[in-house]
Amino acid sequence: MKKDYPVPAGYLERETEVKKSRFIARVVPVANRDEVKDWVEKAHQDHPDARHICWAYQIGRPGSAAEAGMNDDGEPSGTAGKPILSVIQHKDMGDVLVMVIRYFGGIKLGAGGLVRAYAGAAESVLSEVGRVFHKPLSAANITMGFAGEQPLRHWCDVHVAELDSVTYGTHVSARVLVPEDQTDAFSAFCDAHKMDYSFEK
Repeated sequence: MKKDYPVPAGYLERETEVKKSRFIARVVPVANRDEVKDWVEKAHQDHPDARHICWAYQIGRPGSAAEAGMNDDGEPSGTAGKPILSVIQHKDMGDVLVMVIRYFGGIKLGAGGLVRAYAGAAESVLSEVGRVFHKPLSAANITMGFAGEQPLRHWCDVHVAELDSVTYGTHVSARVLVPEDQTDAFSAFCDAHKMDYSFEK
């Protein structure tokens, strides 16, 4: 089911430097904690010599209902994962993981410097990544004659609905994901073309 809150449009990486330390920030869309784990493992494989790989994620609708997590990966407590998460929350984005890979440059930044560096790295990548904002969709199952398929495809194109599946037998059966603000129009279309339909609960 599509989301009715903004999520990252895809993977993006940006690098910043603070007092000779390199901070490589990665943002990626994630749907669950298993995907978070997989992406963090990949970062460790890509950068085996990095001093720290810190991260934070937020899954679900931004706000109190969202599931969130963070990891300082050896940095002083509260100086890495928390500032990354704060930037994510400020951006009001869901289903997002931000990892910041640090190569130590030999100059200590102090707690305040670390907070600013990790927040800045997260900001650099989150401010550039595209956002995908999907309206909630309702799933409908339809049974129709073969002549109905083309009009249905045309209706879906015009109303930004998604033809999820089509199966052929004595009739044509289809599953359509309809934007919730278009369900009345969809019902009227099906009635006009004498198609049997029902919305999934």
